[in-house]
Amino acid sequence: MEHKFISDANLVSNYIKGDESALEILVTRHKQKIYSFIYSKVYDRDVAEDIFQDTFIKVINTLKRGAYNEEGKFLPWVMRISHNLVIDLFRKNTRMPKFDNSGDFSIFSVLSDNALNAEKMIIKEQVESDVRRLVEELPEDQKEVLMMRIYNDMSFKEISDRTGVSINTALGRMRYALINLRKIIDKHNIVLTN
Repeated sequence: MEHKFISDANLVSNYIKGDESALEILVTRHKQKIYSFIYSKVYDRDVAEDIFQDTFIKVINTLKRGAYNEEGKFLPWVMRISHNLVIDLFRKNTRMPKFDNSGDFSIFSVLSDNALNAEKMIIKEQVESDVRRLVEELPEDQKEVLMMRIYNDMSFKEISDRTGVSINTALGRMRYALINLRKIIDKHNIVLTN
């Protein structure tokens, strides 16, 4: 049977009944439209790809749970999910740590809100040199933004001008750098604070 003649509703129904290939057809059919929509909001291919994948993880989870409303149209529903994920990304970006320009920057202000006590101050330098090594494991574009922001104390506007990407992209990369840094720290079982 020709795929193009099967409606979205039938494909959704087939997928819910266990036909895994139905989802692949739906993704292929709508990928360009959904991806373009996400990209038009975030202006970064990597971030758009992440949100696209997260969108379809939500789609799959909802369909598998049987929580999809049959009356709704599939594409507008998926677009709403992707739009909500974009909004979530921007909300998280507005909660990015604000670094003031006074004094030396401490990686602890990113990784923890806890004030350092006297004992922690003793290990602080060692940990910060460890963190610098961990930063080297980040993807190049994320490392670049992190280094500019943290070690060169540049504003996101300055980073945007220097790297030629939008401020939102710089924010997105910084956010992913921090997320990945935490993952790397977990992977190495490094304990930064009690």
